[in-house]
Amino acid sequence: MRTDTAPVVRLEDYRPTDFLIDTVVLDIALDATATRVHADFSVRRNPAGRADAPLVLQGDELVLLSVTRDGVRLTADQYQADPQGLILPGPLPESFSLTIETMVNPSANTKLMGLYRSGGNYCTQCEAEGFRRITYFLDRPDVLSVYTTRLEAARADAPLLLANGNLVERGDIPGTGRHYAVWHDPHPKPAYLFALVGGTLDTLAEEFVTASGRKVEIAVHVEAGKRERAAYALDALRRSMRWDETTFGREYDLDVFNVVAVSDFNMGAMENKGLNIFNDKYVLASSDTATDADYAGIETVIAHEYFHNWTGNRITCRDWFQLCLKEGLTVFRDQEFSADERSRPVKRIADVRTLRTQQFAEDSGPLSHPVRPRTYREINNFYTATVYEKGAEIVRMLRSLIGPAAFRRGMDLYFARCDGTAATIEDFLGCFAEASGRDLGHFAQWYEQAGTPVVTASGQYDAAAGTYRLTLSQATPPTPGQPTKAPMVIPIVLGLVGASGDALPIATTNEATVDADGLFVLDSANATITFTGLTERPVPSLLRGFSAPVRLESELDDDDLVVLFRHDSDPFNQWQAGQTLATRLILAAMRGETVNTRFGEALGHFLDSDARNDPAFAAQVLALPSEADIARDIGRDINPTAIHNARLAVKRALGAELAPHLNALHGALQSSEAYRPDAANTGRRALRNAALDLLAAGDATEGAARATAQFDEADNMTERLGALAVLVLIPGAARDHALATFAARYGDNPLVLDKWFALQAGIPEEGTLDRITELARHPAFSMGNPNRIRALFGSFAMTNATQFNREDGRGYDLIADTVLALDARNPQVAARLLTAFRTWRVLEPIRRGKAEAALRRVAATQGLSPDVSDIAGRSLE
Repeated sequence: MRTDTAPVVRLEDYRPTDFLIDTVVLDIALDATATRVHADFSVRRNPAGRADAPLVLQGDELVLLSVTRDGVRLTADQYQADPQGLILPGPLPESFSLTIETMVNPSANTKLMGLYRSGGNYCTQCEAEGFRRITYFLDRPDVLSVYTTRLEAARADAPLLLANGNLVERGDIPGTGRHYAVWHDPHPKPAYLFALVGGTLDTLAEEFVTASGRKVEIAVHVEAGKRERAAYALDALRRSMRWDETTFGREYDLDVFNVVAVSDFNMGAMENKGLNIFNDKYVLASSDTATDADYAGIETVIAHEYFHNWTGNRITCRDWFQLCLKEGLTVFRDQEFSADERSRPVKRIADVRTLRTQQFAEDSGPLSHPVRPRTYREINNFYTATVYEKGAEIVRMLRSLIGPAAFRRGMDLYFARCDGTAATIEDFLGCFAEASGRDLGHFAQWYEQAGTPVVTASGQYDAAAGTYRLTLSQATPPTPGQPTKAPMVIPIVLGLVGASGDALPIATTNEATVDADGLFVLDSANATITFTGLTERPVPSLLRGFSAPVRLESELDDDDLVVLFRHDSDPFNQWQAGQTLATRLILAAMRGETVNTRFGEALGHFLDSDARNDPAFAAQVLALPSEADIARDIGRDINPTAIHNARLAVKRALGAELAPHLNALHGALQSSEAYRPDAANTGRRALRNAALDLLAAGDATEGAARATAQFDEADNMTERLGALAVLVLIPGAARDHALATFAARYGDNPLVLDKWFALQAGIPEEGTLDRITELARHPAFSMGNPNRIRALFGSFAMTNATQFNREDGRGYDLIADTVLALDARNPQVAARLLTAFRTWRVLEPIRRGKAEAALRRVAATQGLSPDVSDIAGRSLE
């Protein structure tokens, strides 16, 4: 039974379940307030479990109607039950049938877990522990069952009925106005992958022919009137399916694949077997309502959830401690898909930006945890950047270490050996160790050790000897529960660049030290590489492609960085050199020092010579390091206002210096062609918006005029929103007019208004708190919709560093009050919002004290959900 305070769950305490449920037959009569669930289970004792153990099933806010075992209805004294659980005491037969009838109220389910209503439609979310809100069950991922689901509903209420698997039967129930559909999924799956949908939905469908010639109907179902905006999602699904066949040899295994978009969803999407349920943010798109970033997001999330069919569904996790086994691996797969579909260097930069902003911040604060945590209280709080993004980086490092060919062999072995099982990290790594012939025991520490390693590099050039001695060292800072850290296995891809920009040959005193691709493996605290045969001092290009999720500290001076920025053949390190130069400018501005113009000169040269060759990459180059990036570089006693002011000063100086280049670029990149979300046009629009942003920083008057013209003339959301993003940072009539015009145009489109809410929540001005209070009363805003909450309060807390971290503490109080108001309604969303405090300990003392006080006020509140209580408690440890 569940108590108010969730108990600590420990990996070391895992033991197999005492019982298994081989088949699940559900008969669900949908009703808005009184849905009846009739569940038949075939239960057998697990040979690996305890003899004579009771059957303990989990529930969550359930109403129990009846319990029947082997055809005999049990009386209340034959079992123990409350809304949170059901126990059948032992001894029990080796195998038996169990029928449980429950009733749930979908309309009252504001937690959006289990069965609930969204936009008048029925839908489910069962990961991680939502199935227990539908019926009592062994709700754990290592219980794999074959499901048959019969859905029944009033045809007027839910003309479309969907569940996992293949459609077996459908029909009307004569004289009742009701109809039914029976779905069967032949593939055993855990309860968290169960799904159903019932409602009035428009469908866009087509036939997909697999590599072996099987015909599959793929379909996207959306709320009425939104069918035309589903075309890109269907196209992304088709491309994802073909890519997985080509790249990983994975063919789809059912007759249908359904995607359903709903407007109320706690997450981005869910990979339920054959019936993916999506937040409509990641399905709906048109040129007038979605930005290029939205299109890219749809492509990525559609692919991610589809790829789970094998890495998550066919092979699932033994327990929730292995969550990264499906999520980190699948993020790696979706990143590779998007890189192949678009620009690989730009995708890599974007992914590293996300990693550094989200996961590095998580790794350095009180919420730090290993990729495979050892304990948890509330599993919902471990769907984190560490599990997803850092988990993906581990897979990427694994491929670097053993090579692409061995990696593919390892993946093939993993699919063959673990198909139909609930696997562990050890199972996964074992396949790659066998495929490559390498011992991966040391590498496995990436899953067990929290924190971001810091790699320090220094070099010494001996002109007389023609040698360059590179010394590398590593150390991982202490994190909660792990005060001391062992050296990690860190793949470092490197190269040498001459002052003229030529790539220098890599020859070492030990040929095995650096391989032909420039890979060096740092697996000890310190190492030295001596490069020979050099006729000039090299500039080392380290961590090419960001080959490991570490922080790199080097002694390169500004001249060295300019060489890399102008000449490095590795696009990531070329971009990184520019980011490092810009960071040094901002830090110098914080110290009141004169701004060095070397970066401005190099940037001007880049804009003239290279920017139009790859506009998407150029747009990344023009984007200065974020305030969060600068804060991470400083590390402690952070004053967000000082960072903001210094960054703005550098941005203004660069904008003014580069104005001729930016003006020419912004005009030249205008296009009269019809909108297309392809890579080339996306890159062009990205660079045009980046040029406008920097231009406006240098000259607000000229910038406002250009932004207003772009806003008025734009025929697509990317350029319209890009212009509005510039205008909201320039107080005055132009801003007010643009905001009002945008709201009037899109007043009936909640997803587009989310962008409007988010931009205003991010304005770094004194009056933003009052603006947010006013926006929370806007007719389009709802505390019942996670997207609205994230757009307004999430954007404020996560992106508006100056106002969230106000010295008077009012920003902290606003978010604390919002968390407390939201907790009873939707604990998951409330807990995620509270993670905005994750970096409070590195703030300067006054802000640190205010943030701590707000956190303690949340933690001291009676009746907190386990979700929020867990985040508050860990944040204060």
